[in-house]
Amino acid sequence: MHFTSKKKFLSALFIVFLLLLSVSGHSQSRAELEKKKKQLNQDIEYTNKILKQTQNEKNTSLKELKALTSQIKTREKLIGNINSQLRVLDGEITQKNRNISSLQAQLEQLKKEYAAMVLFAYRNQNAYNKLMFVFAAKDFNQAYKRMKYLQQFGTFRRKQANYIESTQKSLNIKVMELNTNKQEKKGLLTEEQKQKTTLTVEKNKQSKVVGALQSREKYLRQQLAQKQKEAQKLNKAIQTAIRREIEEAQRKAEEEVRRKAEAEAKANALAGNITKPAAAPVKSATGTSALSATPEAAKLSADFLGNRGRLPWPVERGIIVEHFGTHPHPVLPKVMVETQGVDIKTSPGATIRAVFAGEVSLVTSDGPNVAVLIKHGEFFTVYANLKSASVSKGQKVTVKQTIGTIATDAEGNTELDFQIWRGTNKMDPEAWLAN
Repeated sequence: MHFTSKKKFLSALFIVFLLLLSVSGHSQSRAELEKKKKQLNQDIEYTNKILKQTQNEKNTSLKELKALTSQIKTREKLIGNINSQLRVLDGEITQKNRNISSLQAQLEQLKKEYAAMVLFAYRNQNAYNKLMFVFAAKDFNQAYKRMKYLQQFGTFRRKQANYIESTQKSLNIKVMELNTNKQEKKGLLTEEQKQKTTLTVEKNKQSKVVGALQSREKYLRQQLAQKQKEAQKLNKAIQTAIRREIEEAQRKAEEEVRRKAEAEAKANALAGNITKPAAAPVKSATGTSALSATPEAAKLSADFLGNRGRLPWPVERGIIVEHFGTHPHPVLPKVMVETQGVDIKTSPGATIRAVFAGEVSLVTSDGPNVAVLIKHGEFFTVYANLKSASVSKGQKVTVKQTIGTIATDAEGNTELDFQIWRGTNKMDPEAWLAN
């Protein structure tokens, strides 16, 4: 009975340990979800602030629609986050129910075994019975073993009582945790319903804003044509600057190859190796690879690439209102809009900062505004729609260094056009910025 009971109890503890590990994994996931939820709520609060500013204007504007659309997407993410938390909670509740059932079964078994031990001890409680049990042994060795058994029996009975007490405590804790989980689930379900109701209101408002803007189709088309013209001008300036950087890098690489070849030939001549054939010329880097030809540039490229998904935002606070790539215009039918990077809505007068260390390749005027191009090895970042720049061409910059301030257009828009290029290829900035 001693060996069997102890084995069962240790087996139960092992099962409980595995269940606790599973719950611990869920807790970590819940912590990450809660952190993300907090960030989403902050984004919604910031967007609400922007929407209140646009509501003070007499005419419905495209920037209001962009902010509202961003708000809807963020709220949908928040609802998705709540659903994920609910799934994790359901998993925890299931695990705790299994845990409680296992503990209850073990507790019941321990109590039965303890009751049997108490009954055995009661029947053999007087000293005479114990002595008879010992003296009835066949030999001295068996008598000694019986004496040790009686001693161990008393010790094990006390341990069994402690096992029952600790199992009961564990059971009580798990029941309390289960009740807490159920209350949390109830709160999340209430919050989910509240967010869904708000989402419906926002979508209805979005439809009204689209309807109001459709009556200004002519103005929107003129505005779009002007923005496309400015974007093409900026795109051309960026491509020209990048090609110039590539050509300059190729020239330097070729000079280095030529210098090494001349140095080798001179060394051979001084050593009297007239008949020694000249070494085959080393090919210099070509195309985009020339931008990483030097060890310093290669390290910068590798570091930039290694920070994919972790780059700081170019503004302290902001929301993405225009995503990378080609997509339908939010109002104009059958009109496609191409975005070279992302448009980040920020506060008036906000400072713009470099997302990584590098060297300023270009500071140019994009219409009434300013744009800055920074080189990071074979990568480039673009910061357009600035009111002014606080850096100049050739200047070295550090991560998060202020490079200018955001501009405000005629409609009150304060949107940063942020782009990332790898050589002459445009990249999606959202894949590079920290969440």
